[in-house]
Amino acid sequence: MACLCLLAYMHATAQNLPDDGPLTVRPALQQLGQRLLKGKTGSIVAIKPSTGEIICLATNSPTGSNVNLAIATAYPPGSTFKTAQALTLLSESIITPETTIDCKNGFTDGNIHVGCHQHASPLSLANALAFSCNTWFLSTFMTMLNDDFVFETKEEAIDTWASYMRSMGLGGPLNIDIPGEKGGIVANTNYLSRRYKDGWNARTIIWAGMGQGDITATPMQLCNLAVTIANRGFFYTPHIHQGTPDRPLSQRFLRKRSTMVFPDAYPPVIEGMRLAVEKGTCTDIRTTYPICGKTGTAENSGADHSAFIGFAPLNDPQIAICVYIEHGGFGADMAAPIAALIIESYLKGHLSPASETKAKRIASKIINP
Repeated sequence: MACLCLLAYMHATAQNLPDDGPLTVRPALQQLGQRLLKGKTGSIVAIKPSTGEIICLATNSPTGSNVNLAIATAYPPGSTFKTAQALTLLSESIITPETTIDCKNGFTDGNIHVGCHQHASPLSLANALAFSCNTWFLSTFMTMLNDDFVFETKEEAIDTWASYMRSMGLGGPLNIDIPGEKGGIVANTNYLSRRYKDGWNARTIIWAGMGQGDITATPMQLCNLAVTIANRGFFYTPHIHQGTPDRPLSQRFLRKRSTMVFPDAYPPVIEGMRLAVEKGTCTDIRTTYPICGKTGTAENSGADHSAFIGFAPLNDPQIAICVYIEHGGFGADMAAPIAALIIESYLKGHLSPASETKAKRIASKIINP
C-alpha cells in the first residue's frame, strides 16, 4: 500500500512518470521531507550510494510539490561546488593537500573583490573546505586557468576542467528514470566562445571557482556529486524504480560509472567535509555518527539560496543528500539542518525528541521569495 501511495504521489508531482513497478523512495523519509519543506520552495534529494537508488525525492513550491525543482531546475551550486573544484585541482596537481593561501578580507584582483568569512589565515585545503574560503578557491582556480606549463592554452585548461566536472555527473542530464530531467551548465571552450563574443580569460570566469557564474546544477546532480565522493570515485545512475523479476532494471542503472578524479584526491576532500561539520561552517549538525558535508550559499536575485550536500556515515556511507532551499539564506541556516534530520531518520529509523523539536521548528518556518 505504501508503494502505491508513493507512486500516486510521484504521479501527482511528475504527471507523466511511467508506472514501472515499485519505487525506491522510503515512505518515512518522503513524509519527513515534505513536512520540512512546508512553507518553502526547494528540494530534498537523497540517494543510497552503493546502488544509486533514490530514497527521498521531496519538493515543494507555492503551487505544491513539483519534481522539476529537483531534476530540471539548474541553480548556482554555491560553495557546495568547492568539493568538485578541489578534486579537480588535486587530480591535475595544481594543488596539494598542503597548499596554503592567505586570505585577508577576501579575494582581490584588480577591480574584482570578493568577500570571505572570518577565519584563520593561511588555510590548507581541508580547512579551506571546512571554512569555505572563497579566496582559496578563486586563487587556485585562476592558477589552473593561467598555468601555461601544464596547459598550452587557457582553452585546454578550461576543457580539461570541464571534462572532470562532466565525469562527476555535472553539465548534463544523468539519464535518470523520471521524464523531464535537464542538466546544468559547465563552461567549456565552445560555451565560452558563444557567451563572450569579445573573448574571455581567467578573470572572466573566475566566479565558477566558488560555484557562481558559468556553472549551474540541479539538486539531483548535486546529490549525485555527493554520491561520487561518498563512493570515492564512482556512482550508479540514480533511479527511482526498483527492479523486479518481471521488470529488471536497465543495464544503465547497474553499470558503475567512474569519475576522472584520482583516488588519492578523495581523502583530503572528505577530511575537509568532515571538518566542516566538526569545526567549520555547519557545526550545528555535529552528531555522534560522522557526517561529512559542505554548505553552500548561492547568490541570486533576492535573498541567497541555502544549499548543502553531504553523506553519512564517514565510512561505509549509507546515504548521500542534497538540500536546496530557494532564498533560504546561508547553507547552515536551513539546508544543513534539514539534511541532518533526513540523515538521522534514515540511519536511526526515527528522530530523537530533540530532533523532533527541531523538525517542528523548521516545518513552521515560512520563507517568502
